[in-house]
This record gives sequence, structure tokens and C-alpha cells, in this order.
Amino acid sequence: MKHIQRKMMHKLGAGAVALSVLLSALPAVAAVSDKTILELRLQGGSNTAIVNGQNANIAKPYSKSGALMVPAGVFKKAFNSKIRLAEDNVVKISSGAHVVSLTIGSRTAWVRGHKVTLPAPPEMSSGILMVPLRQVAEGLGGKLEKNGAGIIIRMEAQEDAGKVAEETPSIDNDEGKTQIGNSYYDWSMNYPTGLVIGQGGGDESISTFMDENSAYYMEVHTASQPVPLNADDLLQQLVQTAKETGEIVVDRKSFPKSKVPYARVITKDGDGVLWENRQYYDNGRLYVIYFSDAKATNYKDLSQYAGLLNSFKTSFNAQDKSIKDLSTVVGGTREAGNPDYGVSLSIPAGWKMDDQRMQYESNDGSSFRLKVTSAPADAKLENWSQQLQKWLSDSFVSTAYEAQKTYPLEVAGVQGLVQEYRYNFGDGWVKEYSVLIQQNGYRYLAEYAVPEKVSKGNDQFNALISSLQIDFQTVASNFGQLEEDDYLADKTKTVKKTSKAYEYTVNIPRYWTAISDQFELGDVEYQFTGGSFSIKVDNGKSFELTVSQLKDFYDKQGKSYKNLKVEEVKDVTFAGVSAASFTFHRVEEGIGYTGRQIVLERDGKTYTVTTTLNDANNTGVQSNALDSTLNSFMFVK
Repeated sequence: MKHIQRKMMHKLGAGAVALSVLLSALPAVAAVSDKTILELRLQGGSNTAIVNGQNANIAKPYSKSGALMVPAGVFKKAFNSKIRLAEDNVVKISSGAHVVSLTIGSRTAWVRGHKVTLPAPPEMSSGILMVPLRQVAEGLGGKLEKNGAGIIIRMEAQEDAGKVAEETPSIDNDEGKTQIGNSYYDWSMNYPTGLVIGQGGGDESISTFMDENSAYYMEVHTASQPVPLNADDLLQQLVQTAKETGEIVVDRKSFPKSKVPYARVITKDGDGVLWENRQYYDNGRLYVIYFSDAKATNYKDLSQYAGLLNSFKTSFNAQDKSIKDLSTVVGGTREAGNPDYGVSLSIPAGWKMDDQRMQYESNDGSSFRLKVTSAPADAKLENWSQQLQKWLSDSFVSTAYEAQKTYPLEVAGVQGLVQEYRYNFGDGWVKEYSVLIQQNGYRYLAEYAVPEKVSKGNDQFNALISSLQIDFQTVASNFGQLEEDDYLADKTKTVKKTSKAYEYTVNIPRYWTAISDQFELGDVEYQFTGGSFSIKVDNGKSFELTVSQLKDFYDKQGKSYKNLKVEEVKDVTFAGVSAASFTFHRVEEGIGYTGRQIVLERDGKTYTVTTTLNDANNTGVQSNALDSTLNSFMFVK
């Protein structure tokens, strides 16, 4: 079984960002009338701010790229703004109807529904999220004025903010809700006080919670678990996970007689933070809770949260109106899309979702992706279709690829073109539907792929495409010239790459995708459909030792594994110097491929050039590109 990956609160991730945002948050401002003016006074370089007439300690504001960066928590302190964590390190700060959406490390933000470019991106500084003051404050409805060396921000108190403070200490105003849970994943628990919610995982399989005053941090994970586990099995897994992450187990216990058996361990991580971790097995799923109190000094301190943790249930009562449902699943689907591209669609519940890249995947191997590119001048759908067909025939041998049919289809209100084909890398046939849409100078390529053994392709494709909505004006408003698709690139075109540090040049095909192309750092790697090319430079290992180790490895592997055949080991001349060449064929998870490693030495440096190419993709075009690249490698002074 795959272990659920734990997100540590001390590392930059969804939970860490949300927790850091609120490190300096104070209790909510008391209820005020509509005409009450709230005020914040602060100054660059000063730890002290004046919040509605009271001194408050904050992280020091500082200047960056012309912007005054302030801790995001000051908006909670002064104006009772809501701070909510979304996916992909997106933090949303809101006051009444005003919403500012920021992404860590990005200068792009959404302010009151409009896309803006920030002078400096939000960033983590000493564990605190710092944001540009002016754009956030004005986006929330505040007015700024300078006062000597300082700045004053005034904002009219929002009615809903007052109600939040008056009715409940929770940041989310869910009147009458005493429990929280997820109806799709079948779990519920008591509604934590002072709650901030941050969804993670993209498919609702991870939910994060923390107190608005940073009193605690918690995650609930769910994953499919087809093999039943008892309480002792669960305990063993928890202990093993702690060992793998380098944590110290300070307490452990299993509860086999509970209504739903579970196990619990308390651990101390490398930063000295105490965690209580629990695992439950029910409904064919594994439920994992990670809970931490950064202020706890003894494992017994976590017992104060026993009521909250013990309230966890592996069930969700849809008839109970006191439960806030975190699930967004409706009719078996969830809304997805990317507003930057004006795209929305319905994705099956349980699929992994990456809205930023518009890539979606199912556990059964099905996937859907949408890519937007610029259309060449005077380009037609028919020409685009022909280019795609040629790219496929250049990338797959005839026995691994079959074009089926092409037909028109109206998608999102415009006429598109659908190409159906199937391919097989060696581990089974996959059916793919490519939908080509061209509008307003841009191309939209939607691809749905499904293993033929899944046997649900056509119905799922129709459901996905019929749900796809595109505002074709959005891309033109947000973007200029976009990249062209890889398959439009001439596969004979190359770009010359030079490494001054390691004194060589090599011609790389333009259609290859760079995985690592820092030529001055030593190791480079490129990938393409069914293949790869890499160069590794080692200053600390001699040519003789490297060759000896490879010979020993291939000799042992060739004798021990039927799926690996060493085809040739010989001395060659490569780039004008003596070299050793190893050629092998391997079958891995049904996919056969040929690999070659060439080892050579120059000026005390050992170079290893490696290529791989799948049997299914070993076309003349692909193999010629690899051979040309190898032949282009040469040393220079």
C-alpha cells in the first residue's frame, strides 16, 4: 500500500502557509456598527503597530521592489478580515464583499474579481507570510495615507465581520453548525473553535484545520485501503512512518474495542514539536489524523484536545443539519477549471485535480487535460489535425499506434474537431480523444485518455466534454502570445547548448522537454515521448572506477533478471576520446526500452551520457534525433 504523505507544518506547504499567516492574529474585534471606522497605523522597520488605538506587536514591515511588505495577519488584527487557505498556496483575504486572492511567490493577484500585477510577490519571511500593503488594503476597501514616516489605513467595519465576532469565535460564520466533515469521504467531527479551513490535495482527500490564534494545527487524510487493517496493523504503520520520518515515538496505543478500531501515537519531530497521529480503517478507506500543538512541551499536554480528536467519526449523517459539509461533490462530480483561461468543467469526484495546469487524473489511469496555445497565422483546424496525426506517427511505431476516426463536434458553443486514436507503450492499449478548438487566435486542445481495460471511455468523454465551458474572450484579455504545441515543432530543428564549465557543446532537438538544463552545474536531462537524454559530469570518480562499477552492475543484473539483457559492452571513440559504451534492453512494468550509456574522461572529469528509447516509440524520426544529438557532442576549449 502507498503511505499517505504527511505535510509537516514547519515546511512551506498548504498547512504551513495557513499557519504562518495567523501566527500573530489576535481575537476578533468586538461587534461594531456600520459607521465604525477601524484604523491601523504602522511603519516600515517597526515591530509595533497601533491597532484601533492599542499597541500590538507585529513582524517588521520592510520594503521590496517599491512595496511595503507587511504580515498578512495585520488585516485580521485591525479589521477582523477573514484569512482562508485555498489550494496551491493561494491565500484569500476578505472583508465583507471584498476579496483579495494572493499566491505565494507570484506577482499575479485577484483583487475584487480583477487580475492585477503586484509590485512584489507575497513571500514567507521567518515563517510569516508577508504581502504588499497597498494592494491588499485597498482591495479590502481601506484608504491609505502617509503620516510622517508611517502609514495609516482606515476601513469601515463590515457588517458580516461584526457578526462573526459577536456570534462565534470561528472565522467561518456557520450559524448553527456544531460539526464539520466530508460527505463524499464519509467522516465528521466536532466543529473546532476558532476555525480556519484550508483544503488540500485537490480531490478533498486532505482537509486542514487550525485555530485562528495558532493554538493547534490538524490535518485529516483519506485514502482507499482495499485490504482490511486491524488496530495493531494501524499502530504498526504509524510507528513505521514515524521511524521513516526520523521522529521519536513518545507514546503509542491501539484501541481494538472501539466502535471503529484505531491506533494512536504521539511523536516528537526534528524541531521538537509534538504530534498526535491517529489511523482508522473503515468503509474500505484509511483515515489518518495529524494533530499538533506547537506550544506543547510534554506529550500529556495534548490530552486537552482529547474531546476534539475523540469526536472523529468515519461516517457522515447527511440528514443532520448541524454538520458543515466540506465536500463540493454534486451528482458525483466537482467543479474544476482555471479562471485565467476562462475555463470551467465538471470532474468526477475522487480524481486528482490540478486546476493551475488544467490536468486531472483518476486512480484507474484515466486522465483529462486542457492546453491553450497561440494559433499560427491563417491556421485551420484541418491543418492542425494533420499536424497532430503526423506527430503521433512520428512518435509511435505502426504496431503501437492506430488512428481511428475524426469528426466535428460542437464544444462550448463553437465547432471543434475530435480525433480518436489508440496507442500502447507496452503496458496495455489506451484510447485517447483529442478535441481541437480554435477561436480568437488561440487553440484549445482537450485530451481525454482512458485505458481500454477500464471500458468506460466514450460515456466519460461525453460527460466531460459536455460540461466544458469556455469564455473565449478571457484568454485574449489575460495573455498575449502563448507558446505553440510541442508537436508543431520541426523535429529536425536543434538548438546548440554550451557548457563553459565542462567545455563541451551539444545540439538539442527543439521538441525535447528540458527536465534539467543547467549546463554549468554539471547534470542535464531532457525527455520526449518514450525517451530521454542526459549528461552527468563527475569530478570525484575516475573513468576506470565508473566503467568497472558499470560492468559489474550489468554483469550481475544480466544474470539475475530476465527482464534485463545486456546487448553490447565495447570500447568506442566518442567526441574524439576513448570511451566505454554499454547497450542494454530492459522491460519494466510491461514497457520495453533500449538504453545506452557512454562513459568517457577528459581533464580529470568523468562524463556519462545516457539515452533511453521505448520499443513503442523507436521510430526513425525519434532514433535519428537521438543519434544526431550523440554525434553532435564535442569538447571545446
